[in-house]
Amino acid sequence: MPQLATHLNDAGITLLSDQGIVYREPGFAILNDEQLTTGDAAFGQARISPRRIQHRYWSALESKPLADQRFGHLSAADLVSRQLEQMWAAAGNAERQLIVAVPAYMDATNLGLLLGVAGEVGLSFVTLVDAAVAATRREYKDAVLVHVDIGLHGSMLSRMNQAGQSQVEQSEVLQDCGVHALYNAWIKTVAETFVQQSRFDPLHTAVTEQILLNKLGKWLALASTEDVVELELEFDGIKHRAEIESLSLIAAAAPFYQVIVSKLRALYRADEVPAIQITDRVARLPGLADMLKARVGGEIFALEPGATARGALARCRDREASASGVSLLRQLPWDQAAFVLERPEIEKTPGNVPTHVLYKTTAYAIDSVPLVVGSQTADSDRSVLLGGDMPGVSRRHCSLSRVGRQCVVEDHSRYGTFVNGHRINGSTVLQVGDSLRVGSPGYEFQLITTDEDHGA
Repeated sequence: MPQLATHLNDAGITLLSDQGIVYREPGFAILNDEQLTTGDAAFGQARISPRRIQHRYWSALESKPLADQRFGHLSAADLVSRQLEQMWAAAGNAERQLIVAVPAYMDATNLGLLLGVAGEVGLSFVTLVDAAVAATRREYKDAVLVHVDIGLHGSMLSRMNQAGQSQVEQSEVLQDCGVHALYNAWIKTVAETFVQQSRFDPLHTAVTEQILLNKLGKWLALASTEDVVELELEFDGIKHRAEIESLSLIAAAAPFYQVIVSKLRALYRADEVPAIQITDRVARLPGLADMLKARVGGEIFALEPGATARGALARCRDREASASGVSLLRQLPWDQAAFVLERPEIEKTPGNVPTHVLYKTTAYAIDSVPLVVGSQTADSDRSVLLGGDMPGVSRRHCSLSRVGRQCVVEDHSRYGTFVNGHRINGSTVLQVGDSLRVGSPGYEFQLITTDEDHGA
């Protein structure tokens, strides 16, 4: 029986056959006059009829009725069911088996409900596979791989275990850090640009706001390659023009990008070489890949459109559903040649490497002799002694030191050490401006650089 593969990322639900991408539409649904429509058709009405739109049903898949009374007694499962039907119609409704790449935001309860929904609409799911595993088809030798994807409402970071095959070691979902929030920020920035340069406010009416949304993807693509993007929006026969610097679009997204960067840095230990594998959706976000390269280091590897579904189809083809039910595959063999990364020489600009850590009003120098932070350090230690009444603080909690041209923090506690709000993975490289926390609610430290000629 012919097989297809789908990637259930709600920023663009993808269906792939051997001939290519059959369907790729976002997880949007609209209910108009009792007619339920999903995908691009719903997205095309998102700003015109916002109260009739749902876009969290994939990431919050439940069977209970939606809180929005305008959707009657429909549940998120009903909306998923409708989109699966419309996706399958795009494939011709023929009897085929489906291999499903599952994003990290779907848990066991979501998957159980999804299997039930698929059965009701007549879809045959033969295999479920973790999306990061499906996308990772080669080994990155002498490096540690993290796979990065972004959905409508969250970003997914998966640290991969490369011991003989592709396997997820740790997955993190960053909530409220997805395409929907980014688009809202960019729409506001572009609208302000039109107002300033042409005195035309595209947010004044729902129709022009929708036109802006429809054009945004093209403008973002230009921002990835051009320093200045020419904007044009036509309404009532009048063309309104403006131009925006790509850096302005990147600045609007920076608060969301910084969350991704901070979490990604926390996933890497100080002595590891990063290999960062990004989906085509992440690669299209202007400035993000450059920020990952600058702030995390290592190498960036951008995948082609449909790579996750393609990786699932290539390696799960001709599998048969188990008699005991469909299981979630969390590991797959590689089917492409390994990539060897050369270990880079560590080069940091002097302004990016902290020279001191600031605690309250005192700056402590960071050098080759570790500076130990804790509630009861040894007399021989260079130390920052903390009060013992704060929960989650160990006697010898963490240490900071200069290792080559890097500033490194090592966690010695069982409670964890946090950099920019994220628990580090044993150790990590620190940068100027980082915030370090130990304990709960915790003691806060700031990483700074000073002019040592003038002392600390």
